[in-house]
Amino acid sequence: MPTTGKMIEIARPDGATLPAYLATPEGGERAPAIVVIQEWWGLNDQMKRTADRLAAAGYRALVPDLYRGKVASDADEANHLMGDLDWGGACNQDIKGAVTFLKEAGSKVAVLGFCMGGALTILAAVHVPEVDAAVCFYGIPPADAADPAKIAAPFLAHFAVHDDWCTPAAVNGLEATLKAAEVPHTIFRYDAKHAFFNETRPEVYEPESAELAWKRSLDFLGATLRDGAAS
Repeated sequence: MPTTGKMIEIARPDGATLPAYLATPEGGERAPAIVVIQEWWGLNDQMKRTADRLAAAGYRALVPDLYRGKVASDADEANHLMGDLDWGGACNQDIKGAVTFLKEAGSKVAVLGFCMGGALTILAAVHVPEVDAAVCFYGIPPADAADPAKIAAPFLAHFAVHDDWCTPAAVNGLEATLKAAEVPHTIFRYDAKHAFFNETRPEVYEPESAELAWKRSLDFLGATLRDGAAS
């Protein structure tokens, strides 16, 4: 399925520019908005189609290109690109710049990310105070990068039971931290593998879990972004 959005340039807080993919619903230039944060593969067509799906659901969706045009073709390359990423700059400059761009329309803005982007979603929910809600798909950052107890926005997370990166023990630890800090949160667990949402990876894609997670995410976004948001 071809993508329907467009590439644009946005400003970072430091004045540098950043390429990003923007998908906008018809007549929805002031609609609530979502910063979609890429997997470790980069800003590929699968991420663009995810933004398109959000636009079809009535949201402006913006995917900042954290790798500046680079897209991995295999896991080794993806691991290398992720390892070279300046996570602090990605959060405090790229993602914050994306949130600021979307906020200019006067609407609420969420962050939603997958895998590496899921971990960055938690970073953004901690370090970017303008974020109004956060949806994390199977990603947890290192403890020294962000303290989930400091998340101030409503938080939804989806994790796979059969995940050797975000292990069940790691997810339980995250949940315990959120509960102790009284962070408003919901965590769902799925009988699936890591990256179960990615339809381009048949070895891990789990359609029923993916569709359920998508529905739950849209319900959450509707409740957190549309109540009192600009129309």
